Amino acid sequence: MNNPTQVTRSRFEIEQDGQTSYLEFETDGYGWMTIWHTEVAESQRGKGIALELVTTAFQYAKDHFLKVDVLCPVAHHIAETHPEFQPLLRAK
Repeated sequence: MNNPTQVTRSRFEIEQDGQTSYLEFETDGYGWMTIWHTEVAESQRGKGIALELVTTAFQYAKDHFLKVDVLCPVAHHIAETHPEFQPLLRAK
């Protein structure tokens, strides 16, 4: 039996110079993706990796017809400053 309240936790990763940066998210059976946390390796900061991770997450949401709830401050800032992400965000 498929339970629509089932939550699946996952993450997108970028490995560069032996360092792993990632964005953690969950999806549920109601058409939502929640972005929990973005972590960029200290040596990789300032190279656009957070933007790449958040863009990947929003593209995933778009491809899978998901609305996005952003709890991560880094991802929230990026989402707020990129109008192309706005249609996928939870209405305030």
